[in-house]
Amino acid sequence: MADALSLIPAAVLRNLADKLYEKRKNAALDIEGIVKQLASAGDHDKITAVINLLTTEFTYSPQANHRKGGLIGLAAATVGLSSEAAQHLEQIVPPVLNSFSDQDSRVRYYACEALYNIAKVVRGDFIIFFNQIFDALCKLSADSDANVQSAAHLLDRLVKDIVTESDQFSIEEFIPLLRERMNVLNPYVRQFLVGWITVLDSVPDIDMLGFLPDFLDGLFNMLSDSSHEIRQQADSALSEFLQEIKNSPSVDYGRMAEILVQRAGSQDEFTRLTAITWINEFVKLGGDQLVPYYADILGAILPCISDKEEKIRVVARETNEELQALKADPAEAFDVGAILSIARRELSSEWEGTRIEALHWLSTLLNKYRNEVLQYLNDIFDTLLKALSDPSDQVVLLVLDVHACIAKDPQHFRQLVVFLMHNFRVDNSLLEKRGALIIRRLCVLLNAERVYRELSTILEGESDLDFASIMVQALNLILLTSSELSEIRYLLKQTLVNPAGKDLYVSLYASWCHSPMAIISLCLLAQTYQHASAVIQSLVEEDVNVKFLVQLDKLIRLLETPIFAYLRLQLLEPGRYPWLFKALYGLLMLLPQQSAAFKILKTRLKAVPSYSFNGEQLKKTSSGNTYQFLHQMSGGSQISEDGDIVMDRGNSVNGINFVARLQQFQQMQHQHRVHLKTQAQTRKNSSSSSKEAERQEEPKRLQSSEVNVVAPSRSSKRAQGS
Repeated sequence: MADALSLIPAAVLRNLADKLYEKRKNAALDIEGIVKQLASAGDHDKITAVINLLTTEFTYSPQANHRKGGLIGLAAATVGLSSEAAQHLEQIVPPVLNSFSDQDSRVRYYACEALYNIAKVVRGDFIIFFNQIFDALCKLSADSDANVQSAAHLLDRLVKDIVTESDQFSIEEFIPLLRERMNVLNPYVRQFLVGWITVLDSVPDIDMLGFLPDFLDGLFNMLSDSSHEIRQQADSALSEFLQEIKNSPSVDYGRMAEILVQRAGSQDEFTRLTAITWINEFVKLGGDQLVPYYADILGAILPCISDKEEKIRVVARETNEELQALKADPAEAFDVGAILSIARRELSSEWEGTRIEALHWLSTLLNKYRNEVLQYLNDIFDTLLKALSDPSDQVVLLVLDVHACIAKDPQHFRQLVVFLMHNFRVDNSLLEKRGALIIRRLCVLLNAERVYRELSTILEGESDLDFASIMVQALNLILLTSSELSEIRYLLKQTLVNPAGKDLYVSLYASWCHSPMAIISLCLLAQTYQHASAVIQSLVEEDVNVKFLVQLDKLIRLLETPIFAYLRLQLLEPGRYPWLFKALYGLLMLLPQQSAAFKILKTRLKAVPSYSFNGEQLKKTSSGNTYQFLHQMSGGSQISEDGDIVMDRGNSVNGINFVARLQQFQQMQHQHRVHLKTQAQTRKNSSSSSKEAERQEEPKRLQSSEVNVVAPSRSSKRAQGS
């Protein structure tokens, strides 16, 4: 230090610490001249002594003016060294960097000025301190003093120029530093960081794209910044990177896909739009690289399909279509189970559009990877069944499409119908609100006859008689009214002449026995009018209740629809269809005379023209077994059911044993009557128990009330005695 003091005049050192900038500046010029002479003489030891003096006595001084003088002195020494400054940078730069965190804003300002001048001299040699300088500039960009910020911006531009022209810059060492700061919220720091990313990306020799996954999330985070300028800068940088990705033959799609999936769920609309746009491009460009990420991508796309912003919905739908069109092999990292899990999760979405697309995915997977999907059937089956209660008809129809696709196999068909019946049993509202829609759609998708046969088989053994009755009534109404079941109705009309019709009739009969009106409807549809009449006559008092009359009212109104046009036309031939008349008059006799249904049916029967009748044709049957009614036809043939000329077969027509069928119906109705009596007795016992409990409680209440009444009277007596 003594050498340095002898080299620099005391007046210069005194001026270097002066409070006036001009004096410090003049002193710095003197130091520059001294160092320049020493450099020319090659006396670097003395130069080192001068730098040490400036550092220890000035830049680290507790006096602010000394620190300011020390900074300007170090810059002057660097200028004096000129081309030989590089070998002294290890002494010069650290004190300046240390001054960036000085409490005095003017010291920080002069530190920026000093480093700026130093950098101008040494240029590329400056790179060895880049990380420390970058860290310092990052902090100074958010400095509380506007002058310091301005000085830092000037220095920042110079450093960027130096970096872009240097071949010594290490992007590998810089990226960790950048990554650490990408989640900083300060707007000035964010601008600083985006600026550096943009500059470095513009350098041909620096591969910023290769490190994009390290700072991509930070850029997306800036898209939701409150500052429009920052959002714009971040968007501009992202757009540039996306364009580079499109033109690059090698991109790490996987790591970035994970980031995009997270950002697609952002609360910020602009962030979601940008993320889904990137995902769209990735799906088009990524190919096999994205196969392991299909499930995650799908999980990001499906919610966006129902986004409130139309632009997001459009891009999400396009991406979804692109993803569905891709071909992937489950043997090559394509996880069918993971995608199924996403689709199942989104079936619970509050948005209809998302639920619909989730179902489209299930259908797509079943069509492409049926065997793999069926391995996860137990995981998705319950969710699909619950989806049948969805408020959207379109969702329910799509759910049924998926169910039908699964049920192509016999074992899965049986499972579907069994579970469906279970759901109807435990959820009455499902049967009421969606029952007809579900049954009709399944009949279209899985063959109506097959569906009805399976339902009938299950209901035949149903232990819950109340449910069985309700279910049969629902199925019967669908059978009589739905256009989807027209082929079944046509087949049933041929019950007496067609083995296939007979087989279906017998198959349905057992379960239809749960409802008298369903059986009567089935007989009218199958044109087994004699049996319909027998069923009507077999009804007892308990059978003709309010529920029965309501069902009968519906049937009478249905008889006026086009479906039963054939039956109404048959009324024009009473000689050929006497049992039809008897059945209809039987129903008429069961109806209250003041009811609308009574008037409708009576009017219809009265509309039959009188010329249709003659005494011979309408000869009354003898009482006894109704199946022994035979009308002598021309040629000696006999009639056992209306309209069918057959040889005498006793009580069997076309292989149908109607006597046995009637007994089957009567037995089932007997079970229902016993069940109703049991229910009534249970309710009665429950009511009696409640009344008995009340009677036992009554004396206690009376006793309590007596105590309350007597106590005051005694008290009053004592009062009177006193």
